[in-house]
Amino acid sequence: MKLDNLTISKTHQGLIKKEFSALELCKAYLEKIKEKDKEIFAFLTVIEDLALSQAKKVDDMISTGRKIPLLGGVPCAIKDVILVEDVKCTAGSRILENYIAPYDATVIKNLKEENCVILGKTNQDEFAMGSSTENSAFKITKNPNDLKRVPGGSSGGSAAAVAADECVYALGSDTGGSIRQPASFCGIVGLKPTYGTVSRFGLIAFASSLDQIGPMTKTVEDAKIVFEAIKGWDEMDSTSVNSKFKNQNSKLQFKIQNLVVGVPREYFIKGIDPEVEKVIKQAIKKYEEMGAKVEEISLPHTEYALPCYYIIAPSEASANLARYDAIKYGEIKNKKLKIKNLFDYYLIAREEGFGTEVRRRIMLGTYALSAGYYEAYYLRAQKVRTLVKEDFDKAFKNVDAIFTPVSPTPAFKLGEKIDDPLTMYLSDIFTISVNLAGLPALSLPCGKVDNLPVGLQIIGKPFEESKILEIGKIFEKNL
Repeated sequence: MKLDNLTISKTHQGLIKKEFSALELCKAYLEKIKEKDKEIFAFLTVIEDLALSQAKKVDDMISTGRKIPLLGGVPCAIKDVILVEDVKCTAGSRILENYIAPYDATVIKNLKEENCVILGKTNQDEFAMGSSTENSAFKITKNPNDLKRVPGGSSGGSAAAVAADECVYALGSDTGGSIRQPASFCGIVGLKPTYGTVSRFGLIAFASSLDQIGPMTKTVEDAKIVFEAIKGWDEMDSTSVNSKFKNQNSKLQFKIQNLVVGVPREYFIKGIDPEVEKVIKQAIKKYEEMGAKVEEISLPHTEYALPCYYIIAPSEASANLARYDAIKYGEIKNKKLKIKNLFDYYLIAREEGFGTEVRRRIMLGTYALSAGYYEAYYLRAQKVRTLVKEDFDKAFKNVDAIFTPVSPTPAFKLGEKIDDPLTMYLSDIFTISVNLAGLPALSLPCGKVDNLPVGLQIIGKPFEESKILEIGKIFEKNL
């Protein structure tokens, strides 16, 4: 069975027309993972038994004449920071190497209600901290477009699995660009929803005020289908938004001629690859040719977003990761070590269990929250965050959407930035502001540089996912 570029709609049509069974489809994808993943390393865990049993259930529904949902029988992959009951969930870290999830995340419950087929859990940067998927404790994922390059991060495994046709769609999580940047690097579609639209219950926390789960797909239409399935209010998540927003704009219709697009001058700065800038500007020009009105705007506090993020995110991480002590989670591997007291035990456990980048961010965060520094760093960063959000609020009074690059460069080479954390952090310079402001944003493939994909970022007003998806669809149709 040829699996190239199989979308959710094509899969659904094939199943209901009985061109193939859900079981045949599932087996074909599992076979493809066995063949192809030896060179890409997108998956950490393949859940063959669960996938086959879910596929059989869908076939039983079809054979008895029952209607199957759009996602019924469609093979997917899940980032290994989202809990799937009775399946290993490592968050890419040694400290959770043998952790088995005791329950389903809300997004997984939602997908199971749609009769999805979960093929496995995908690789990621440890605790979602990274921009290249080189920080995983287990393996380094490669970009299917060029195996010498990174797939982006932290949801690099999910992006690579979709791009390599090892699944139809995947779920990722986005704290500072971790869905959009790998989507851009791998040439797929990635949606970071408005903060609070998709439940975080069952997502292993990195920075609780920034994390958001979203879809990674081959088309904008697929992103919409998955988003509609996973969104909604959840009583288990205190930051979940009231369900009155659940169906807002879901059947939106608008004309491209009525669209006003803002292009922030701060995003076309020194340091952006000139070829990337050219591709993005060509994409914006295409919208203009289709009838959209394009205006230059200013988001003056953009330059402070990166330092602001790298105070807030590590601070929240230092609090969230305090629970990993090798007592409640994990264990000390080196049994020969002499441990005098509980403090020694914690130190050894965390040094053994956490990688360099995670330890770096815990130390940064602990310092920023410590007595005497809290007001100078964390409190000030939160005030800057408000200014970043206000920039967007002002801009959205005059424009419907904001277009920017997703990343200043295409996918970089493996090992190129791993020893220079500051250079690595700069790969998220165009995505971080969106998380600080809690806005929805879409990464849409819009061209190539040296045969490497480039993504256009479409940023929308809060809860206007349907609008940015429609804007993305217009580009896809007219490409």
